Amino acid sequence: MLKRTVLPAALIVLLGITLWAFKRNDKSPETKEQMLLTAIGTILEQKHYAPKPIDDNFSKQVFTKYLQALNPDKNIFLQSDVDYLKKYELILDDEINKGVPLQFYSNAASIYLKRVDEIMALYKEILARPFDFTIKEEISLDNDKAQYAVDEASRKELWRKRLKYLTLEQYTDLLQQRSRNLDDTAWKKTDAQLEQMARSKVQTVLDRSFNRQKLIFNGQEQFNAYVNVVTDLMDPHTEYFPPVESRSFEEDLSGRFYGIGAQLKDDDGAIKIASLITGSPAWKSGKVQVNDEIIKVAQGNQEPVDVRGYAVTDAVKIIRGSKGSEVRLTFKKADGTTEVVSLIRDEIVQDEQFARSAVINQPNGKIGYIFLPEFYADFERPNGNRCSQDVANEIIKLEKENVQGIILDLRNNGGGSLPEVVNMVGLFIKSGPVVQVKDRNGKPAILPDNDTSALYTGPLAVMVNEFSASASEIFAAAIQDYKRGIIVGSDTYGKGTVQRTLPLGKPLDLFSGQTEYGTLKLTFEKFYRINGGSTQLKGVSPDIAMPDPYDYLKIRERDQPTALAWDQLPKADYTEFNTGINWAAVETEAKNRIQANPAFNALAKNALWLKENANRNYSLNLTEYRKQQSLLRNTVKQDDSLFSLKVPMNIQPVPEDSAKYYSNADSAKGGRYLQWLKNVQKDIYINETVNVINDINKAH
Repeated sequence: MLKRTVLPAALIVLLGITLWAFKRNDKSPETKEQMLLTAIGTILEQKHYAPKPIDDNFSKQVFTKYLQALNPDKNIFLQSDVDYLKKYELILDDEINKGVPLQFYSNAASIYLKRVDEIMALYKEILARPFDFTIKEEISLDNDKAQYAVDEASRKELWRKRLKYLTLEQYTDLLQQRSRNLDDTAWKKTDAQLEQMARSKVQTVLDRSFNRQKLIFNGQEQFNAYVNVVTDLMDPHTEYFPPVESRSFEEDLSGRFYGIGAQLKDDDGAIKIASLITGSPAWKSGKVQVNDEIIKVAQGNQEPVDVRGYAVTDAVKIIRGSKGSEVRLTFKKADGTTEVVSLIRDEIVQDEQFARSAVINQPNGKIGYIFLPEFYADFERPNGNRCSQDVANEIIKLEKENVQGIILDLRNNGGGSLPEVVNMVGLFIKSGPVVQVKDRNGKPAILPDNDTSALYTGPLAVMVNEFSASASEIFAAAIQDYKRGIIVGSDTYGKGTVQRTLPLGKPLDLFSGQTEYGTLKLTFEKFYRINGGSTQLKGVSPDIAMPDPYDYLKIRERDQPTALAWDQLPKADYTEFNTGINWAAVETEAKNRIQANPAFNALAKNALWLKENANRNYSLNLTEYRKQQSLLRNTVKQDDSLFSLKVPMNIQPVPEDSAKYYSNADSAKGGRYLQWLKNVQKDIYINETVNVINDINKAH
């Protein structure tokens, strides 16, 4: 249904304190929605960095994009539906900025939900009969090439092929399981029985998916989706968050939230307790057990919401709330009984997303490793976690171990707080400009590090990949421009814009910062390297490139149709770091070693193969499908093995953190820390970066 582009988790944000107030009107939901949409349209035109004119052309884009958001596969709507809705195509700009009554999004959603009911009946009809996998036919899964069906017969054919493909996936898997369990009587099944099982599995998955859509895609969700189509057309990072989503965004950035202290899991469609945090409200109650199923959630004395059919992420949003507030959960226990448990929400710290470090032990000395998953900052609390301070603490721990270099891992780090990345660069340089920013009026400014001291001046390598974005790119670019360290990995994401959050409406309370209409995250600046270039679209290219099997995926900023353009500013006044290192020699040594490494060569070859086969048609013939899948599976399996070293590195946590790994009071969390350490020990990219640090030490 609603497929928004998936972006790295936390984006660069300057948290605004402005409350965008507008006249409140309590007449009807439609009036409130109209008021909110008009206000957002005004903000976009007046405050966005590069606003597009909200005119007939913009209206056409909103029309097309909303229908695509509802049905990206184009297999639910008919072409006649699109033709009927065309009457709204040129008036959506008037809905936004002239107060014309809102009709399009709700009418489109109403037709969509009607078609969903038809599709549910259709796939059940098709799945009631066996498929013939001996016929030679193909299916295209490329949404860019998809067209709306001209009639119900054409749509039925689209679904027949889609269902046959999904069943073929399940059937092939069941055949493999049977071949691996020849001595198990439970697998003494015929091909026909396995094919029937495959169809049943497909129907179960589709029932769950469509029933969930019908459950949650109410009028408010339809409006939220429509508003986000409007904001996304300005640029990919301008986004509307309704109140609950707004709270989740702030929680992700701060690393803290108010909840019950339980990790949830999806168990075949049921939301169950996966683990409990020691000392949390759920743990203290003594009434919540692992594998309890949550079936209802109530806010205090309000009517409970039945969450059967919800996704885990949706359930989490209503289980969390404000500090000291009551949430009543109805659990289905293992013995089949139900129990209502009242819990008072308390602060939960997501410390697993904070910086952590380890020591890489070598015969010739130690190297420090710091993992930073995002540039977090808790702005609500004076003593809240800030990534710059946490990284500083990790550096101090590592220096106590007399490390001969530090690796800072920013792979998959989607960004976060702009002030924090400025502070963090300051840990590695004495003083100077870190990043340049420019607002919509073209006025540039420099954000400097004014601290004349540097916490760490030794060898430094920064690891990045295609999911390193925003603040990660600012950090990597500054280190590269100053020649303070060396960047290794693959080209980064390419996001060079800055967002501010604008609360909408009146505050809901005095503590949470939530407002009645949520928040608008607005792009209001672009940032630039101190050398004048921009990371927008281009990202940061590493000094030492390593083959990346995901490099072919079209997920970077440059692949987003509404991304802002690249430009540049004059170079800032800065002085390169005087390390005395022959960086060219270090890069040459590493590049020669990578080119001679069979594992990296195989990864590069596989990445090219995956790119060439990304949008191919898929056979619906069992024999040909198995050949295709065998090639794909062997390639992916080989990649998985290539990622891991045959002989793990000797990597251990610093002594003062050892209890977190080996004797954690929260055994589930301790297990996750140990698994993380195990993954780091086998990481081929970290191993090569260790070699780079050794090269730097030799060249120094």
